Amino acid sequence: MRAPKTLRLATAGSVDDGKSTLVGRLLYDSKATFTDQLAAVEQASRDRGEELNLALLTDGLRAEREQGITIDVAYRYFATPKRSFVIADTPGHIQYTRNMVTGASTADLALILVDAVNGLTEQSRRHAFLASLLGVPHVVLCVNKMDLVDWSAERFEEISADFERFAARLDVHDLSVIPVSALHGDNVVHRSASMPWYEGLPLLHHLEQVHVASDRNLIDVRFPVQYVVRSPGFRGYAGTIGGGVLRPGDEVVALPGGFTTTVRAIWAPGGVRLEEAFAPQAVTLQLADDIDVGRGDLLCRPGNRPHVGTDLDALLCWFSERSTLAAGGRYVLRHTTRETRARVSALEYRLDVNTLHRDPDAKELALNQIGRVRLHAQQPVLFDAYRRNRATGGFILVDEVTNETVAAGMITGPAVRSSSVSWHSSGVTRDDRASRGATIWLTGLPASGKSSVAVELERRLVAAGRPAYLLDGDNLRHGLCADLGFTAADRAENVRRVGEVAKLFADAGTVAVVSLVSPYRADRDAVRAAHRDAGLPFVEVFVDTPVDVCAARDPKGLYAKAAAGEITGMTGVDDPYEPPRTPELVLRPDDGDPTTMAALIADLTEN
Repeated sequence: MRAPKTLRLATAGSVDDGKSTLVGRLLYDSKATFTDQLAAVEQASRDRGEELNLALLTDGLRAEREQGITIDVAYRYFATPKRSFVIADTPGHIQYTRNMVTGASTADLALILVDAVNGLTEQSRRHAFLASLLGVPHVVLCVNKMDLVDWSAERFEEISADFERFAARLDVHDLSVIPVSALHGDNVVHRSASMPWYEGLPLLHHLEQVHVASDRNLIDVRFPVQYVVRSPGFRGYAGTIGGGVLRPGDEVVALPGGFTTTVRAIWAPGGVRLEEAFAPQAVTLQLADDIDVGRGDLLCRPGNRPHVGTDLDALLCWFSERSTLAAGGRYVLRHTTRETRARVSALEYRLDVNTLHRDPDAKELALNQIGRVRLHAQQPVLFDAYRRNRATGGFILVDEVTNETVAAGMITGPAVRSSSVSWHSSGVTRDDRASRGATIWLTGLPASGKSSVAVELERRLVAAGRPAYLLDGDNLRHGLCADLGFTAADRAENVRRVGEVAKLFADAGTVAVVSLVSPYRADRDAVRAAHRDAGLPFVEVFVDTPVDVCAARDPKGLYAKAAAGEITGMTGVDDPYEPPRTPELVLRPDDGDPTTMAALIADLTEN
């Protein structure tokens, strides 16, 4: 399977931080501008009495050029020998926040600019939060206008530290910081001679090397049917793969009907027959059986299905200038290739994107405001949580009368429909308890040594007077998770249940020591987010033992059975393991025996 070479990136930051100039510099220095286009920009610059203004390469609207700002989302395309790029140059003004959401919703990387003179601003933090909210997996902070601070390493480090402190409160997995001068081209395409203290890559080289293949959800097969292709002797289903990998012979189920069949053939545009296809390719599928499938239906694996329901929890960014959102509002919900009417059951809170404070007393959402809502759809929606799959977790709301797109939403999960089910707060707070709890989550391949370290860690914590309890994956499958198998959906539910139990232990003042393979990054990230929302510490420990070492240990004989074909779906053999991007601690065999490793974790949690 080929890794995608195209990188989609969105620029963000405050007004006049230099976003358009930076994009123009990328295009100009990488020689990705046409001669006539460059000539037009040179003429426009002369007409304004300026030297070559590279921002004009992206500021396409007349109002933008007159005001010297970006209003609309400007898309630019260019390529180098290593990679092709799609750049969404988004506005910096607060009144155009919705445009930033539009540009970043499909981005692999957010390029956030900060003026080295002004440092982080309210809008810089707002855009960083929005990038996190939209699930953009990679963030690059460009500290621009370094020429105006005399190329100061101290100023660069100060801004970097300030942003990293803010990003620690967000769900940012991969953060890089690069000092640049977009006006002069320093560290944009070519390394700067003015900043010898910076030892990292220039921006373009970094963008060429960002690994995005693992960001795609290649586990959960999701194929929303967009169009039924009919011709004499042929019936196919066209659409864009929203997740997973499909091959001829794969068994699939069509939802919501529930009919099961297999994939007969896969066709790419132009009539090219494929042996496999993966997200986000546009293909046409032929099925082995003539089952009832139409636009709006979704094909997936029989053992790995999305949520199906009419009640959704979601985060919304309100786009409309002419109206506001309030409980009881009715809209058209457009999700994948499906459309249904929906009602806002409740506005649970409005979010201040500057302070991250939640206002549960808010009664409405106005232009550019973000809030958490509960929606009730007339027809069932086939969805995943947005953090697991952006294709099946995102949607828009459309005004039924004006046909205006009034909001973009990100599904967080199914909502509890019954108003009789509510959360009852305890009369005891964490500060009232005798000890402070936390969750320590050990993840790694089978036989990596997680359980041995976890056992020693629990013993060590209890001996030191800290309440602790071991939640071992194998033990929990004897009771709490006895009904679950090892499909991707069952693994996700296994991690969710263990995460909820760990959260209760942590809230009660006990250190929950979790030893669980938990192979999928999105599942672990969801547990981390749940702890963060509850204000509970979460420490992820990656026991990074090579698969050949694990197979040599093989205490349960699982690797031997997998090699003999006696079992399938073995993590590390024929099922993937997605390592954490930013764990709090990484343990490798060279770090010592389980006692030594447990001491390292205990020391980390005490600091």
